[in-house]
Amino acid sequence: MIFRQYAQDPDVTRYVSWRSHRSIHETEEFLRSCLSAWTEQKSFPWVIVKKSDNQLVGMVGARVENHRWELGYVLARPHWGKGYMTEVVKAVIDWAFQQPEIYRVWAVCDVDNLASSRVMEKAGMTREGVLRRWSVHPNMSPEPRDSYCYSRSK
Repeated sequence: MIFRQYAQDPDVTRYVSWRSHRSIHETEEFLRSCLSAWTEQKSFPWVIVKKSDNQLVGMVGARVENHRWELGYVLARPHWGKGYMTEVVKAVIDWAFQQPEIYRVWAVCDVDNLASSRVMEKAGMTREGVLRRWSVHPNMSPEPRDSYCYSRSK
């Protein structure tokens, strides 16, 4: 389902930190790494499903680093612009801040990824600045690109 919905879609994977999947086997390997990371409590990936029909529409993940969580997310193209990701990001941040050890939730996005910037702003995150040559988006270029850094803290 992940492969078909978004992992191989070049529009969806344009600004992500991983290459578009070329086969279902790549997606299966990704899912194995998700399970391993969850078990080791290095990160917590969740699939996003629509309440109305249980259709998988994307994923959100939180990478753990002491008192900080870094968010990453992806959403299938047919579901862009419907407010789903803003709802998910808000919920993950709210849940994170219920954990006594979490004080900061942050994320970055490419400076050209206006949709992602808007999601973070609508989720109550504040733009902290530009991180120069920060993120590599292998579906765009092998060179690091500038990213906006957003956060919320308690």
